[in-house]
Amino acid sequence: MNGITSMGGLFSLPVLYALLCGLVVGGGLALLTAAIAGLPVKPEHERADARDRLADLARFAGRRGSIAVGAALVTLLLTRWAVAGIATGLLVFTWDRLFGGAAEERTAMRRVEALAAWTESLRDTIAGAVGLEQAIPASARAAAPALRPHLETLVDRLRARMPLPDALQLLADEIDDASADIIVAALILNARLRGPGLRQVLGALAKSAREEVDMRQRVMAQRSSTRRSVQIVVGVSVAFVLGLAIFNREFVSPYSTPLGQVVLGLVCALFALGFWWLRKLSTIETPERFLVRDAQPVRFAQPPSTREEVGPR
Repeated sequence: MNGITSMGGLFSLPVLYALLCGLVVGGGLALLTAAIAGLPVKPEHERADARDRLADLARFAGRRGSIAVGAALVTLLLTRWAVAGIATGLLVFTWDRLFGGAAEERTAMRRVEALAAWTESLRDTIAGAVGLEQAIPASARAAAPALRPHLETLVDRLRARMPLPDALQLLADEIDDASADIIVAALILNARLRGPGLRQVLGALAKSAREEVDMRQRVMAQRSSTRRSVQIVVGVSVAFVLGLAIFNREFVSPYSTPLGQVVLGLVCALFALGFWWLRKLSTIETPERFLVRDAQPVRFAQPPSTREEVGPR
C-alpha cells in the first residue's frame, strides 16, 4: 500500500502537468532551432511528392478529424478519463488504417485484372500485323475503367510526338505497380529493339497477371473472416469498458486516479501494438518496383553483339 501511495504521489496532477509543459517547451525549442538553422533544399520532384502527401493528409484529416474529436469529447464526458478520450479519438481517426485494407486490396486486384485484360487486347491487336504505336490507341478504347485514364494520357503523349519509350516510362510511373512494370518493360524493350516474339511475351504476362488475381482473391477471402473477428473484439472491448465506466463507476474507480490513468494508457498502448501487428500480418507483400527513374527516363542498353543487327522488321 505504501508503494502504491508513493506511486500515486509521483504521478500526481501537478507532476503530469509539469511533464506536459516540458514536452511542449522542448518541442517549441526544437522547432525554433530547425527554423533558424534551416533544412536542406530538396529536388523539385521530391518537393512535389511532399506537397502531394501533405494534400492527401489534409484531406484525410478533414474527413476523419471532426468525427475523431467528437468521439473523444463524448468519451471524455461519459468516463471523465483523459486517456480514454485520447485513445478513442485516435482509434476513430486511424480506424481505416488499422482495421481496413479490404478496399485497398480490391483496388489493387482491379488494377491487376485491368492490366491483364489490356495486355490480352494489345496482344490480339498486334496479331493483325499492326505496329505497337497503332495497337496502343486501339486497345485503350476498350480498357477497364481502372486503367483507362492512364492509357488515354499515354495516347495523348504519343499524339504529341513524345517518343514511345519515354511515354511508356511515364505510364509505369503513373500506375505505380510492380505488375505494370513487367508489362511496360516488355513494351519498352520492343519499342527500342523491334524484335519478334512480342505476342508470345504479352500472352505469358497476361496469364501471369490472371494467376496473380486468382491468388489475391483466395487470400482476401481467407483474411476477411479474420478482419471481421478483430473488429468484433475491438467493438466489444470498447463497449464493455464504456459500459462499466457509465453504469458501474465504483468498479473502475481506480482508473480515475493519476496512477490509474497511467495504467490505462499502458493498456491502450498494448492494444494499439496488437492492432498494428494484426494489420501488418494482413498486408499482402508485393514486390518492389524495378522500372523507376530519378530525373531521366530509364534507358535500356542494347547488347553490343546485336546493336547493328536490330532494326524495323
